[in-house]
Amino acid sequence: MALSEELLDILACPKCKGQLQYDEQGQALNCEQCRLRYRIEDDIPVMLIDEAQSY
Repeated sequence: MALSEELLDILACPKCKGQLQYDEQGQALNCEQCRLRYRIEDDIPVMLIDEAQSY
């Protein structure tokens, strides 16, 4: 199940407050400014800076 458009519209990067890009294939939300990737587990974004991965 994909994330809803409404949820994607309100989510922002917790570090820089920038826009996130949804990577449906990789099940992650990517921040182009911070170069951080926030994983999605069981259709729930894990928006913790400490658990984000650099890319």
